[in-house]
Amino acid sequence: MRKLIMKMSMSIDGFVAGPNGEHDWVFRNSDEQSRAWSAASFNEAGIIIMGRKSFESMAPYWPTATGPFAAPMNTIPKALFTQKGFKGMPNTAGTPAGASWAEARIFHGDLVEGIRELKQEEGKPIIAIGGAGFVRNLIETGLIDEYQLAIHPIMFGAGLPVFTGLSKPLDLKLVDARTFPGGIIANTYRPA
Repeated sequence: MRKLIMKMSMSIDGFVAGPNGEHDWVFRNSDEQSRAWSAASFNEAGIIIMGRKSFESMAPYWPTATGPFAAPMNTIPKALFTQKGFKGMPNTAGTPAGASWAEARIFHGDLVEGIRELKQEEGKPIIAIGGAGFVRNLIETGLIDEYQLAIHPIMFGAGLPVFTGLSKPLDLKLVDARTFPGGIIANTYRPA
């Protein structure tokens, strides 16, 4: 059975995006060590899952990107979850880097059923990344085996949270904590 890992970057005050949807801060305080930690997580993944909105914003970007995350983001298989339909794959199929995006599995409907299907398959862990709505729904399933949270040295005071609206408290156990020179703290939790 595959493990499901939720991987998110967030501000000190718990937001995954600023009040106007800002995401540029995610790389602002990164350093070689924090990028290596994050890339190592992705390199261990057997599949990357995300919501439709995140998929539609990332698929055109990654096939032409460079840097430490480009290789895993373009080679690891993808799956996207949607409740509102999907307008279709971006025109990336003609490039080697775009193949994993063009061949993404699409899950419509019940999130729990789709996650259970993926977890039952053989293979390396499932890494779940944004968006906030998808991650909130994923947390509610109770199927996440590990939370990898990169806490960045920034506060917004308002923005897009993921840990709001929980139907019940979620007790976690800290299993790893790392600090990096740029100020990022990476905490890994598992359900208690």
